[in-house]
Amino acid sequence: MKKGLGYAIIAYTAWGLLPLYWKYFGSVAAGEILSHRVVWSFVFMALLLLGRRRQWGELKKITTNGKTALLVGISSILISTNWLIFIWAVNNGHVIETSLGYYITPMMNVLLGVFFLNEKPTRGQWFAIFLACAGVLFVAVDYGSFPWISLSLSGTFALYGLVKKRVAYDASVGLVGETAVVFPIAVAYLVYLHFAHQDTAWQLPPVSLTLLLLAGVATALPLLWFAKAAVRLPLTMLGFIQYIGPSITLLLSIFVFNETFTPVMLGSFSLIWTALIVYAWVSMRVSQQAVANAR
Repeated sequence: MKKGLGYAIIAYTAWGLLPLYWKYFGSVAAGEILSHRVVWSFVFMALLLLGRRRQWGELKKITTNGKTALLVGISSILISTNWLIFIWAVNNGHVIETSLGYYITPMMNVLLGVFFLNEKPTRGQWFAIFLACAGVLFVAVDYGSFPWISLSLSGTFALYGLVKKRVAYDASVGLVGETAVVFPIAVAYLVYLHFAHQDTAWQLPPVSLTLLLLAGVATALPLLWFAKAAVRLPLTMLGFIQYIGPSITLLLSIFVFNETFTPVMLGSFSLIWTALIVYAWVSMRVSQQAVANAR
């Protein structure tokens, strides 16, 4: 349990600090950063799996099973879209909106569970969803526009989780498969940028370029840590810990990136935080009741 808690805290802390990493490459277009992230994630994970025959065998099973391969392809598109939106948002001064997106992801998971998995939330969970929706509505009113960044991030990540729920495979094998799908597109795009003389990454100073080439490590390690935590911790505990990420991101947006945090935003986030507390408390009660009934 203690080891799992450590892995979870490290994983979510790393995800919360990622805006600092992507902000470092602010002079590089989001599409180019994403392409490097995909390419080097695939290379890093492929090298990591070199000596593991069992996992290569599992990867072969994924690629030869039509339904599983289709689901891996869909999850690849979803997570790549999520990465692209996140990188673009961070480098264009919308870090608060990325934080909001990951705060409301659990509520989005509940809604997808209702529509696609026939899950039935309790009244308390529906109340939490109502509070979260009210918080998002207030943000929309404050911005005067549809909060597409927050909803796109939460939507793509929740759908990614839904697709992953349909097929079970090792986290490292899954990342190799998902990046392999978009790897040719990423390489082709980088080649196009090079010959069109529009690439900027290779003109970065040596230290910056090295950090960009380590994007694969920065992507893969938190996922591997999360996978190790997931098998050691109860889901309810993991649910609480996951808010470390967006909380760190929110603090960075205000105190490091100096983004405006209005009173309306404070009210909106307060509603969402309340929704998370209500949802976590109700879910814990339901879980405890289920355990008691099973005895």
